[in-house]
Amino acid sequence: MFIQTESTPNPATLKFLPGQTVLGAGTADFPSAEGTDASPLAKRLFGVTGVTGVFLGSDFVTVTKADGADWDHVKPAVLGAIMEHFQSGEPVMAGEGGASGHAAFEGEDEEIVGQIKELLDSRVRPAVAQDGGDITFHGFERGVVYLHMQGACAGCPSSTLTLKMGIENLLRHYIPEVTEVRPVAV
Repeated sequence: MFIQTESTPNPATLKFLPGQTVLGAGTADFPSAEGTDASPLAKRLFGVTGVTGVFLGSDFVTVTKADGADWDHVKPAVLGAIMEHFQSGEPVMAGEGGASGHAAFEGEDEEIVGQIKELLDSRVRPAVAQDGGDITFHGFERGVVYLHMQGACAGCPSSTLTLKMGIENLLRHYIPEVTEVRPVAV
């Protein structure tokens, strides 16, 4: 098994491509070791000293390291953990797979929210996945779109620029009711 490694805009995060499907659908975000019982792969990765976050995408695994950790020490152990996992035959997720990530929304702005989610799914999320992350809809209120950043995007130095100059401009262009985009921490 050959696992490719790619850097991301976030220096604390690397993207690992095992050359096979990780999650068939959706994504799974593990910003801490809590909740990793849902994923044998994430649990194994948190066993590596220095790992502080794991994000699973369709064909990639994004790993975030602690500030004091050095990739020269963490990366080989992460590669080994990923390889061991896929060779073990264990599932990536115990039970059901990942989710679309978008929060449900009901109310008078349901049509606008549908347009926002469609633009995020068709234009934004594929581009962000290339950098090892994801952005999901969290809410819409009085023209403000609330988005949750995951994987390499969470804590990335350029995430504010991505939100304001990229995503906000895109949404405002296609949906006049959108006035602003703000990040949320979940």
